[in-house]
Amino acid sequence: MRLPRWWSRMRHSSHQKRVHAYTRSSLYFVAIMELVSTALVLFNASPLKDGWVTLAVCVLVTHHTLLMLFSTRDGLNHYLHQAAKPRKLLVWTAFLTCVTALLVGGAIALDLLPEQVLPVAFLVCAYFGGPVGLLVPLHRMGPHLAAPLACCLIAFGLQGPGVTAILALAVVQSAVMVFMGATFRTSAWTLRVLDRVDAARETEKRLAVAEERLRFGRDLHDVLGRNLSVIALKSELAAQLARRGSPVAVDQLAEVQRIARESQREIREVVRGYRQVDLRAELAGARGVLEAADIRCALVGVDAVAPALSPKAGSALGWVVREGVTNVLRHSSAELCTITFGTSRDGLAELSVENDGAVARETTAGGAGTGLPGLRERLSALGGTLAAERVGDGIFRLTARVPLDAEGSGPAVATGAEGIGVGSAGGAPVEGKVGDVEREVRR
Repeated sequence: MRLPRWWSRMRHSSHQKRVHAYTRSSLYFVAIMELVSTALVLFNASPLKDGWVTLAVCVLVTHHTLLMLFSTRDGLNHYLHQAAKPRKLLVWTAFLTCVTALLVGGAIALDLLPEQVLPVAFLVCAYFGGPVGLLVPLHRMGPHLAAPLACCLIAFGLQGPGVTAILALAVVQSAVMVFMGATFRTSAWTLRVLDRVDAARETEKRLAVAEERLRFGRDLHDVLGRNLSVIALKSELAAQLARRGSPVAVDQLAEVQRIARESQREIREVVRGYRQVDLRAELAGARGVLEAADIRCALVGVDAVAPALSPKAGSALGWVVREGVTNVLRHSSAELCTITFGTSRDGLAELSVENDGAVARETTAGGAGTGLPGLRERLSALGGTLAAERVGDGIFRLTARVPLDAEGSGPAVATGAEGIGVGSAGGAPVEGKVGDVEREVRR
């Protein structure tokens, strides 16, 4: 059986949206129950004596129910700071509440309606307390409920009860109206707290992504900072030597050219991800970031597979963990993220990052960004593969496979006598080379 489209969208929406939809629907249902209750009262009443009066009551209650729906919607939006306070709508709802209660009480007093219809006056006044609770604090509801409560008591008083009965009704009706207001306000308060928690979670996600950007910035600084300092100093030295007509300037410019080419290669390595990433460090960081975002993290099979991985295979899977966790934080409403390691029969290490909070846009994550294509390039260089797919209702899985002993053909960060890397320059420490250049410039 195929589910309706709106139901499918709701099932795949975030938890926040589902709670909002459930709470709003519940409050709207309470408002509609006024019309249902009135219909039951009229149906169970004795034979209605005046059809026109009955029709007028039905019309008034129907309009009152519609105003209740609009007041509930706008009052909820106001409480959640999404709209202005609907003052006119609240006034019209209060006015119609009073008119309906007085009409029912007067018609019964004039013997145009049976006494069994009197609960209709109590119902419209009781339900009116709901929207008032959304718009006014509970300790200030009294003045806003005074007019409908007075009309309800007048409608009851027209039937000639005693003072004790009127006072008892005043207490009971007041309690019911305050209870309705408290129910509506508590539901709205729950949504407000949920929105704040969701906003805090979004902040955690943005901070996690910002931390990844800072880490990448630190990598760039480590790779290029010292090399660019050497290039600047050697360029200054070559300029001064050229002014003196010294042939050594050519050698210095050749050295600048060599260092620039090395820096260009190193920046490509950083961007493409050929720098070694520690798998266990990435797993520990992933768990910390996920738990900080209130997402449970489960690691399965790490100790059995990680020791058998070659350095390059472990580095490639570390990048998969980093990108997979980043996507979980940015594109899902997950409560659980499971990172599983295993081995296949053909000697491949398998890593899967699975979360239970997939949303509709997540299926296109691979085509919309550059993260997953970049991972596929890294893994393909080592003879591995990457797959991203939905495996169930709201379940999204990222699976990477790479040979256990993969070495690949990608270049490593240059060190030693042939280039200037992060910690070396022409076979000597960068700090020493910079000092030598500075002394030459001073001469």
